[in-house]
Amino acid sequence: MPLYVGTSGWAYPTWKPAFYPEKLAQKKFLNFYATKLNTVEVNFTFRQLVKESTIQNWLADTPDHFRFTIKAHQVLTHIKRLKSSEEFLKRFLATLEPLERAKRLGPILFQLPPNFKADQSVLAEFLAIIPRGVRAAFEFRNATWFGESKAGAVEEDGATWQTLRARNAALCVAETEDRDTPDVLTADFAYYRYRKPSYTPEERQKMVARLREHLAKGDVFAYFKHEETPEGALYAVDLLNSAKTADFS
Repeated sequence: MPLYVGTSGWAYPTWKPAFYPEKLAQKKFLNFYATKLNTVEVNFTFRQLVKESTIQNWLADTPDHFRFTIKAHQVLTHIKRLKSSEEFLKRFLATLEPLERAKRLGPILFQLPPNFKADQSVLAEFLAIIPRGVRAAFEFRNATWFGESKAGAVEEDGATWQTLRARNAALCVAETEDRDTPDVLTADFAYYRYRKPSYTPEERQKMVARLREHLAKGDVFAYFKHEETPEGALYAVDLLNSAKTADFS
């Protein structure tokens, strides 16, 4: 089943004992995490380039079906703001080649800053320099990208969705306390970020139903909030297991 569920990070001792066993050494966290979940969103790559030795350790600690989603470096999204970034993009992608060679690379998440307003030409030009084989997801944090109609409904053929679809790039559907991204499918895979502090069983049941709809069309990646409390990891385990059975315990 092409459903990948995890959290945005794993190195949290405060997840003991609800998620990690009390006596588990931190260097064994990823190995244990991978027995419960099948993907993780790596966020530290937003500020630094990952070393090949680090990736080799990740690969050794996880099974072949496990996928690593990578957050794009801030140079691309926040400093260059997608412009004139081809050289750095090549450098960034080169660091991920060990994951790609091992067929363990998930999507790359490009999270744009809140003050980055919609600019379809800039987005289209940036998408054009991303290699076709790279799965890219974009998290827009400025409402101008969403193009709501006067009635408040989301336009399925809106400009942003058309730009993304032209390059098979996914809209990251991010859900926070302050903002919800329209749930629109723009690629042959779906990408969700669940960022609220808590979710009821009923809310998670609705997640399962929506994710299962997308599974008929391609891979689905979903990540829960990575704060230092274990709730996100527990929600992720519950969601992954429930999606397999279509029933919450």
